[in-house]
Amino acid sequence: MIRNSQHTRAARAIATSAGALAIASAAAHAAAAEDPVAPLDQTQVLLDTMWVMTAGFLVFFMNAGFALVESGFCRSKNAVNILTKNFIVVAIASLMFWATGFALMYGDGSAFIGLHGFFLTGPDNSPLTDSTGYQGVFSALAWTGVPLEAKFFFQLVFAATAATIVSGAVAERIKFQAYILFAALLVAVMYPVTGHWIWGGGWLARLGFHDFAGSTVVHSVGGWAALLGILFLGPRLGKYGKDGSINAIPGHSMALATLGGLILWLGWFGFNPGSTMAASTDIARIATTTAMAAAAGVAAATAYAWIRLGTPDLSMIVNGALAGLVAITAPCAVVSITDSVIIGLIAGALVVESVITFDKLHIDDPVGATSVHLVNGIWGTLAVGFFANPSVQDGVIGLFHGGGFRQLGLQLLGVAAVGAFTVTLSAALWYITRAVLGLRVSPDEEYMGLDKSEMGLEAYPPDVTTGEYTRAREA
Repeated sequence: MIRNSQHTRAARAIATSAGALAIASAAAHAAAAEDPVAPLDQTQVLLDTMWVMTAGFLVFFMNAGFALVESGFCRSKNAVNILTKNFIVVAIASLMFWATGFALMYGDGSAFIGLHGFFLTGPDNSPLTDSTGYQGVFSALAWTGVPLEAKFFFQLVFAATAATIVSGAVAERIKFQAYILFAALLVAVMYPVTGHWIWGGGWLARLGFHDFAGSTVVHSVGGWAALLGILFLGPRLGKYGKDGSINAIPGHSMALATLGGLILWLGWFGFNPGSTMAASTDIARIATTTAMAAAAGVAAATAYAWIRLGTPDLSMIVNGALAGLVAITAPCAVVSITDSVIIGLIAGALVVESVITFDKLHIDDPVGATSVHLVNGIWGTLAVGFFANPSVQDGVIGLFHGGGFRQLGLQLLGVAAVGAFTVTLSAALWYITRAVLGLRVSPDEEYMGLDKSEMGLEAYPPDVTTGEYTRAREA
């Protein structure tokens, strides 16, 4: 009897447990029907989101690198001005990209511009692990299974990078308010339009143009805008003699510039691998091609500067690393490690020769931004057409791997189209800025230094405690 009673209780317990499991299973399936992300996919969404946000944090930290490189390559009397520009541009980019930039770049619209999603509004049922079920106004980003806020934040830090590129090129003579206005217009209008063509499902993307992480979208656009700014401003006082001679204007701290270069190198491991916008095994390969291109850029810049200038110039070495990183940004996901080294070697030599050439043309770029970002942004974009390897990623085949000239032709078309648009609009925006605020400080203000004349604060003020100590001892 006792045994039968025990069997009865056991049977009831088993039946109760089975019923509970059935109810839980039914509830889970009901939730899955309502939730666009199936329960088994929640882990992937979480991992993808964590990776995208972490990569975005690394790219955000690159602002510190830009601030240190630019201030180190410039004179101490302008350090506060440069640091302030690099700090405030993050806020400007955040507000402008939220208001208009993200919508123009990724909002649904035409092949040329996005027309929906201003102020990050509009329907959106992200995150999804199957883009076929997407319902919203940001279809161009439906392929990544992360929340809309993660998509926005990651793209925001890229936009801030484009604006920061301009800062160094126009340093030591531009009015502070003029830079603020131009940076705001760049992020609000210019950067997102060409970005839509390539990353927002626009006409270049439909043709097959490839720029994985932004050699053109970010770096060339920033570089073209910087070049036009230089031309509108003219060179710094004393940079070029009346006889055509070139006078070096050394920066005040190679220590700051070197530290900034290393921070940027670190940040690029968010820039390139993060552009997968998913936690996948591709991250390791992309990080490796990125690292090897940077290393090759350093090696080539060191050797080429040594031959060309007679010394292994540290400023060229730092810019050699950055040149390799910019060049690998477009092809990082579609090239082999060996080819990434070749791309970096060419970039390292290019940046040194470009700095020398721009100086001969009396194009005064205090930090070499145009040589790093414009010249090597173009080179990196074209490198896709040469080195894209179908054994690394299907769908993109370069000339050297049996693809003929088709991809190279598309890359050339993209470079030319983005260049023409950016030069034209940059000229208009610089003209508007000059008309509204003026562009350049007076010769007296430039001679005094922008820290005193514009900021009212010096990075390295005299030690005022010395006089106090002397008076105290005499009392």
